[in-house]
Amino acid sequence: MRPYQLWISFYTMLRKDIVRMFRIWVQTFLPSVITSVLYFTIFGTVLGSRIGEMQGVDYMTFVVPGLVMLAIVTTSYANTSFMFFASKFFARSVDEILVSPTPPWLLVGGFAAGGVVRGVLVGALVLIVSVFFTGLSLSIHNVLVIFGFAILTALVFALAGLVNGIYAKSIDGINIVPTFILTPLVYLGGIFYSVHNLPDWWQAITYANPLFYLVNGFRYGFLGITDIPLSVSLAVLLGMTALLATVNWYFIRTGLGLRQ
Repeated sequence: MRPYQLWISFYTMLRKDIVRMFRIWVQTFLPSVITSVLYFTIFGTVLGSRIGEMQGVDYMTFVVPGLVMLAIVTTSYANTSFMFFASKFFARSVDEILVSPTPPWLLVGGFAAGGVVRGVLVGALVLIVSVFFTGLSLSIHNVLVIFGFAILTALVFALAGLVNGIYAKSIDGINIVPTFILTPLVYLGGIFYSVHNLPDWWQAITYANPLFYLVNGFRYGFLGITDIPLSVSLAVLLGMTALLATVNWYFIRTGLGLRQ
């Protein structure tokens, strides 16, 4: 395919997903905002006044980057996994895409791009909501780090959601991974606490959690504080991106999980 044809294929897949998002915006954007308001109210207003400070900053301010990251992770994952599953079993449009001359790497990029867009948009909405709870006390230490980690994290979990969507055989298969794997990783990834407040044995478990590195890198972009070097967080993020992109490319190229 020529470059213009590649662009048309990518644009068509992305546009279809974005139109769907805004058509049902009550389902795609609003739930994460409402959930974040509850988090800010409970963990920030109620518990934050008792906890005081965490790593030298107000507790409410400390948890904001983690809650934004939580919204990005969950929505980008859910968008791609459900979108691919629906295209495979309900609309049956995946069959038409697979027989087209579109290369596998572009199919991966087209499906993942929708998850990235939704994840970043929802993250931005949650960040706007946080202003009503923190005022203007939330600082921005490095804008490039914030944007870089937000986009790459959305890409990582959009790719992870694509793996789930490829192999899921029912709607239960879509829900089981977020419930039993993703949710525990997210809540134990340092969103509400610093790893230095944990006992040694729990710190070792936390260091094995990839979400811990993403949350810390994102928090560094806002507050300039982190439990680990930024270079380590970035290396983990890039490694996950490369691994999941390769896995998805291989699955689509060989048809694993797609052939009924």
